[in-house]
Amino acid sequence: MPEFAVRPARTQDVRAIRDIIEPYVAERILLGKELVTLYEAVPEFRVAETPDGEIVGIGALHVIWEDLGEVRTLAAKSDWRGRGIGHAVVDRLEADARALGLSRLFCLTFETDFFAKLGYTVMAGGAVDPELYAELLRSQDEGVAEFLDLARVKQNTLGNTRMIKHL
Repeated sequence: MPEFAVRPARTQDVRAIRDIIEPYVAERILLGKELVTLYEAVPEFRVAETPDGEIVGIGALHVIWEDLGEVRTLAAKSDWRGRGIGHAVVDRLEADARALGLSRLFCLTFETDFFAKLGYTVMAGGAVDPELYAELLRSQDEGVAEFLDLARVKQNTLGNTRMIKHL
């Protein structure tokens, strides 16, 4: 029997998702999210669950544009790190992205080696043409602002690296 399976999140998973995120927030690796924000994002989340129902890892896919999405909030419980959870969750998020018609995925991460092994590369300069840039500027989503590397969200990036993968 596998150690865990990746499945779509449900509302009853939100407190477990928050509990996985909190230690990373304390270390300034992830940004904190209000509980209401996590509930609003339930459809975006995938969770890694053990056969006995323990949530041991999480990740989310957020659509930014018709061909572009963001891998967000990828994390595993500390005692489960290094056991393939991140890779399995990203694989699922990438499959979900393809099913939605996305062809590029962006992430903002400290884990550049991990994402590089999965085919992500460091973003250099602008990743979109000026017309799309102007459209994306209208978004209120902080992830879009981070993707665009806007000055107003520099404090949110925590020193992370912007990476992208073409699916």
